[in-house]
Amino acid sequence: MVVMVLTVPLAAVLGAATAFGLLLVTWGLLSHDDSGPVDSVMQSWWSRLAATRGPVDRRRVALCLAVGVVVGVVTRWPVAAGLAAAGAWMLPAIIGPDRDHARRVARIEAIATWTEALRDNLSGAAGLEQAITASAIESPEPIREEVTRLAVRLQRSWRLPDALRGFADELADPTADLVVAGLVMAARGSAGQLGDVLGELAASARAKVASRQRVAAARKRNRTSARVIVGATLAMAGMLALLNRGYLAPFDTPTGQLVLLAAGGCFALAFAWLGRLMRDRDASRVLAGAAAPDESRAVPT
Repeated sequence: MVVMVLTVPLAAVLGAATAFGLLLVTWGLLSHDDSGPVDSVMQSWWSRLAATRGPVDRRRVALCLAVGVVVGVVTRWPVAAGLAAAGAWMLPAIIGPDRDHARRVARIEAIATWTEALRDNLSGAAGLEQAITASAIESPEPIREEVTRLAVRLQRSWRLPDALRGFADELADPTADLVVAGLVMAARGSAGQLGDVLGELAASARAKVASRQRVAAARKRNRTSARVIVGATLAMAGMLALLNRGYLAPFDTPTGQLVLLAAGGCFALAFAWLGRLMRDRDASRVLAGAAAPDESRAVPT
């Protein structure tokens, strides 16, 4: 009887703490008002996090919270609600399809094709600017918009180095940075053997595509393993909840919730480590921090 009396308040406290934590996370993700008295340390931390993670998808946040609420209502376990919300946020990037891979590979292949076209145009063009303008006519689809803007800027009398840096900033790709660096050096008067350099850069880009394909194959095996683990775990939990609810009765207690939290923490650490292994590490740019295009850089005609 005493245990039951203690269990209810503790479960209520755990539920309230979980709900309060989810509210704080939601407020931090969705709030854009900096007028209130926000602690400087937390504000600095959140600024760095936002800078590295990019803009937050509100629909994704709402979906994760909805999953947490549904699991909490069905199981009446506050820890399960929090773990479900966290899993809905983390797992799609680990067990879901790698949609960004095809886009990254297509962009690198497009950069290689454009570099080869630029090399071929140099032999019949009056200069580098004319070769770039001519290459925009049949530039590959993944980078056509950026190449077209580069050609338009050159037609508007932009300085070639400034236009090229803006082009690199728009593509934000390490392979494109290497090509642009070679073109910038050529624009400054170091154009010796530029055609050979562009040919080597194009070959290097295609080699990188092949390397990415091999890495993607290895990551696919990891994703398959993660899907099997997650699927088996969820299937077992669902079967026990439907067919033998009494087997899960120990989790109704505060001690059971702590055990569930520890088990969920182990899974979270394992999946975080797996996500780190799957992360694309080829992100170091040669021209990182290149200034964005500015109309003031155009040369008056």
